[in-house]
Amino acid sequence: MADKRDYYEVLGVSKGASDEEIKKAYRKLAKQYHPDLNPGDKEAESKFKEVNEAYEVLSDSDKKARYDQFGHAGVDPNFGGGAGGGSPFQGGFDFTDIFDSFFGGGFAGGRRSNPNAPRRGTDGEASLIISFEEAAKGCVKTVTYHQIESCPDCHGTGAAAGTQPKTCSACGGTGQVHISQRTPFGVVQSTKTCDRCHGAGKMIETPCKTCDGKGRVRRQKTLEVTVPAGIADEQILNISGKGNAGANGGPNGDLHVYISVRPHPIFERRGNDVWCEMPITFTQAALGADVVVPTLDGKVSYHIHEGTQPGDVFKLKGKGIQSLQGRSRGDQYVQMTVEVPKNLSKRQKELLSELDSASDDKNYQKRKSFFSKLKDLFDD
Repeated sequence: MADKRDYYEVLGVSKGASDEEIKKAYRKLAKQYHPDLNPGDKEAESKFKEVNEAYEVLSDSDKKARYDQFGHAGVDPNFGGGAGGGSPFQGGFDFTDIFDSFFGGGFAGGRRSNPNAPRRGTDGEASLIISFEEAAKGCVKTVTYHQIESCPDCHGTGAAAGTQPKTCSACGGTGQVHISQRTPFGVVQSTKTCDRCHGAGKMIETPCKTCDGKGRVRRQKTLEVTVPAGIADEQILNISGKGNAGANGGPNGDLHVYISVRPHPIFERRGNDVWCEMPITFTQAALGADVVVPTLDGKVSYHIHEGTQPGDVFKLKGKGIQSLQGRSRGDQYVQMTVEVPKNLSKRQKELLSELDSASDDKNYQKRKSFFSKLKDLFDD
């Protein structure tokens, strides 16, 4: 573990990067190395895990502060120091309490909440890549993520089977002790984190071997997720109660699933509307024609009128993307692109020349308008 890369280096951001910059870098790399896009690539899988581990620390303000000050040792008790390096139940040093020893247990007048009160777990994160059609229509997908859960062997107590944590005799289970100091201004009463239990209020004499006395373990989980129709790229799907386990019987956090939508080769999304280009021939544009237009619901027939110009747009009502609330659906807009024929035969060129000779300004509205303006300009 001593060869772990710096988490900021892993995400490619500076140490002073903002939360938004860290999140943006994580999402870019998670998408780049996602197993769905790199099937069978062990190196990409390893980098994906490394990126998730780095983001798990740098996205949590408390963990990030400890990491900035103490490096990997501040967030991983097993890094460089063997088992139990950071467990308050085993006599290890708890970096989160470093200020307590100087400022009497916090900045709120030395008053601290009950260390054994139930606390909600932190939120977990996962990323999911879906197709354009899956985003438009909705889908059911499976995500893989890491979750901190209650230890199955000690059920979160941190104590080995058949034993229980004991109330700390030094602080009576409060996690704090009161001290009196004589100063030039008299005797000053203050509180500090208990040196014996390091603020936990409990002592574990026989730690659980599965979780090393922490009461929680980190496991890889898979979850079936229902993605609603109409979800957009970079939106977040919140799964209640599927995050990390709480402490002391507190509820789980939530799971945030970051959605990435693959670009479509034909369609472009604009709000809930869908846009696409439709190539037609010069003859179809001039004479009109029945064409087949691709939509999210399949192919539909559409009659383009004669004299259709490049850039003309027609609308297919209700053929766009459903809103997330399901109350309405966008439209599809189809923009005409007229292809000019290439590699003409001699006969084809002759026919086009005949057409050009038989045409006049009334056949070309823009040309007629242009030369009319030009004539007015020189007549003045």
